[in-house]
Amino acid sequence: MTDESRIWTAALIVVGDEILSGRTQDKNIAQVATWLGVQGIRLREVRVVPDVMEAIVEAVNTLRARNDYLFTTGGIGPTHDDITVDAVAAALGVDVVIHPAARAILENYYATRGGVNEARLRMARVPDGASLIENRISGAPGIHVENVFLMAGVPHITAQMLDALTGTLEGGLPLVSTTIGCWVGESEIADLLRETEKAYAGVQIGSYPFFREGRVGANFVIRSTSESELAECATTLSEGLAALGREPVAGGI
Repeated sequence: MTDESRIWTAALIVVGDEILSGRTQDKNIAQVATWLGVQGIRLREVRVVPDVMEAIVEAVNTLRARNDYLFTTGGIGPTHDDITVDAVAAALGVDVVIHPAARAILENYYATRGGVNEARLRMARVPDGASLIENRISGAPGIHVENVFLMAGVPHITAQMLDALTGTLEGGLPLVSTTIGCWVGESEIADLLRETEKAYAGVQIGSYPFFREGRVGANFVIRSTSESELAECATTLSEGLAALGREPVAGGI
């Protein structure tokens, strides 16, 4: 019997000097987090690391140990600085091998594109014991080994790999959310937010302030795995805001 209170967690390692330098803006964090939420898995932490073996190995071993799942994006391409496969293999203490199915996929994909050369064959390399994650766009597959999932750095390819994984990972109940907006300063209702969240054990309330039209306001995002508890908490918060003379706005401002 599944324990519905069990919270499944994941971490994400974003690999790439281009992210750290600012040359490329990462778009994978948001899409991985959103996808995980639908699978009933919480993205608990994200680390951005350079294309340096020791940094990737350390991050992999740290994050895979304290989460149910670890995802990586970037560093699985055909060039010399694509070292994520080597780093994950080193972290797991296994060799890097050519996956026969990955090689066949690449040979088929590149049959009319100049064939498989040494650089392209690098994309068939996997940590020993790994399985493949389908990539319908560019041929080169993602990789699954133990609780680690290696995916492309290119966001639309990552999206395809996530799609291939949909429904295959064990998770808990997905988070649901609702938003309440109010023209009020956070400091004015800090006690109300704290007490409301405290009253509902399975609920988290995030406060997101803004300044518009010459005045301050905030949107309060309420999250829970329980639809009923979510609704009760939203009602309590709305009534609390109204009692302070502040009009709650369902759906946010």
